[in-house]
Amino acid sequence: MASKSKKNSKLPAGAGILAQRFPEIWESYATLGQRCAEAGPLDARTRHLVKIALAAGAGSEGAVHSHVRRGLAEGLTKEEIRHIALLAITTLGFPGAVRTMTWIDDILERPRNRR
Repeated sequence: MASKSKKNSKLPAGAGILAQRFPEIWESYATLGQRCAEAGPLDARTRHLVKIALAAGAGSEGAVHSHVRRGLAEGLTKEEIRHIALLAITTLGFPGAVRTMTWIDDILERPRNRR
């Protein structure tokens, strides 16, 4: 059980609270995510780019932050991640693209020791 709480402590605040209060539900949710990732032909890098774009399209700041952090950990470059905001211009509109860029930069521009 200690390893679960340590793993959950790395989650964003809201998700971490849910995981602590309802560990069985969190475990099921995490398993579903893993199964979805394994179900198709996309490699991990591509999946992370898609997840950032989906989070941006959904207007979820927290999810964009989370997926940018995870993408960086998996080796995505800042340029690859920032390209998502440019691609968003014609789909989400200019304001949505700027919002996406801002959320991406919240993570990319953080001092290294705070990541």
